[in-house]
Amino acid sequence: MPLPSSLEIRLAPGLAEVPAAAWDALTSPDDPFTEHAFLLAMEDSGSVGAQAGWLPQHVLVHEHGHLVGAMPLYLKTHSYGEYIFDWGWADAAQRAGIAYYPKLVSAVPFTPATGRRLLVGARPDGAEAATIEQALLSGALHLARAAQASSLHVLFCPQDQHERLCELGMIGRKTFQFHWENDGYADFEDWLSRFRSRRRKECRRERRLPEGVVVLDLPGGALSLRQQARVRAMYEDTCDKRGGHAYLHPEHFELFWTDLAHRSRVLLAEEGGRTVAMALLFQRGGHLYGRYWGCRPGYEGLHFELCYHRPIEICITEGLRRFEAGAQGTHKIHRGLLPSPTWSAHWLDHAGLAGAVAQACARERRATETQMAELAAHGPLHRESDTPGGASDAPCG
Repeated sequence: MPLPSSLEIRLAPGLAEVPAAAWDALTSPDDPFTEHAFLLAMEDSGSVGAQAGWLPQHVLVHEHGHLVGAMPLYLKTHSYGEYIFDWGWADAAQRAGIAYYPKLVSAVPFTPATGRRLLVGARPDGAEAATIEQALLSGALHLARAAQASSLHVLFCPQDQHERLCELGMIGRKTFQFHWENDGYADFEDWLSRFRSRRRKECRRERRLPEGVVVLDLPGGALSLRQQARVRAMYEDTCDKRGGHAYLHPEHFELFWTDLAHRSRVLLAEEGGRTVAMALLFQRGGHLYGRYWGCRPGYEGLHFELCYHRPIEICITEGLRRFEAGAQGTHKIHRGLLPSPTWSAHWLDHAGLAGAVAQACARERRATETQMAELAAHGPLHRESDTPGGASDAPCG
């Protein structure tokens, strides 16, 4: 379908070229990661850029001089920091003699959190939202061909956007994470009352802090210089222990406490004036997101309290609707975070490779749905079959 002549598609090689208010007017009220300040911090700190293999190439759509659509987009020379893994596709391309890099990725770098990737604001008049989404995709595909990119990948988009992109010819992919939804719990004990007895006892045991340890809940802007340094050091230490790469430069952490202080939130476990563990969270609207964790040796057991139990308690106390704790980790299910689908959409220029990827995604989807059902069946929440007559077990202890 031809696009209206009133729409103008442009590319921005950096967020600094885009007015923050105009960009943010297009974002979801519950998503801190697609905000102008968060994405700009990636660029300003050097965590994202040509040297990092994430070259910003954001797509913009203007109508009568006004920004009506935007798509965070990066030209990439590798597949690190994405969390929707396509290493197998890249390997298959290499074996077939097909160049897989560069490729285009629409995502928030190093951030496996669901959010809209085709940003379209509320439009009382002018072009329809679907038309603006089509214009954004058209701009991304034009860039892919001009840059001789092998493919375009839209990662961690919501389901409705995934379906729209599939309608426009992209290949859909379904994966999953573990998320928590607030069902109107009165307090944390009310939440625990939904658990089966054994899991409830385990969670209560995990919440017992070591003697002398207290947990502080601080906005990012309230950390002392000592606490800021410890948070960054623990992040880097966790990356080293897991054999990962510390994607975020030191300058990026400085922006967490300044430009992003209104979104960052830190749980600090302290003992005798020492920071012994931390969890760095981000919040906007009704959603809370867990991002980074670290601890001193001997305090690994605080992981469950800082990364799962305390954030869930915060959500219940403050009436937040959703908590996402990041990628992977089947151990999360025992703490009440249940399998939740995540969505992505993919376009590949090479017809043969695209066909193979489409078949692989269809097989993967069936396996994913089976695995999600099996995991949910082994979750901690009590079921009608747990007790005679279908009655749930009563809280104990």
